[in-house]
Amino acid sequence: MWNRDEVEGKANRAKGNAKEAAGKLTDDERLRNEGEADQAEGAVEETFGRGRRKVGEAVKDIGRKIGQ
Repeated sequence: MWNRDEVEGKANRAKGNAKEAAGKLTDDERLRNEGEADQAEGAVEETFGRGRRKVGEAVKDIGRKIGQ
């Protein structure tokens, strides 16, 4: 199950992709650059969220094994 960081990361990547496409379409370098930055930010958020989720899953697994 995705956590908040992963969802926000995916949303920022999608927003960035749309901005970049609009910037290319209108030949607006500023908008294109903003889109690239949003995509990079989203990728970092998504990666952080995925790592956070994996750590949480590992802690739960350890808890289950100790409880046996």
